[in-house]
Amino acid sequence: MFMSTEEVNAGHTIIGIVSATSRIMLAADEIDQYQMFDQLIEETKQKLTKRAKLKDGDGLIGVHFNTEVVNVSVAPKFLVVVGYGTVVKLDK
Repeated sequence: MFMSTEEVNAGHTIIGIVSATSRIMLAADEIDQYQMFDQLIEETKQKLTKRAKLKDGDGLIGVHFNTEVVNVSVAPKFLVVVGYGTVVKLDK
């Protein structure tokens, strides 16, 4: 299974689009732990790969990740990563 932010230079058929979200709640003493986005991106990539396999895809193209810090007035901060991409099947 491959994943790319660009197109592929091989014949392929578009199967569909998949998306995935990962999040983590930060405790009060962890409010500046933004390096945790790396962990969340890896988790999101694994979820995207699993969903692409369920669609019988060979890979994902046009993959993007959005990161966000969510502040909730009565709770700690959340770090959220949303990923999405196009599932493709390579031509044989």
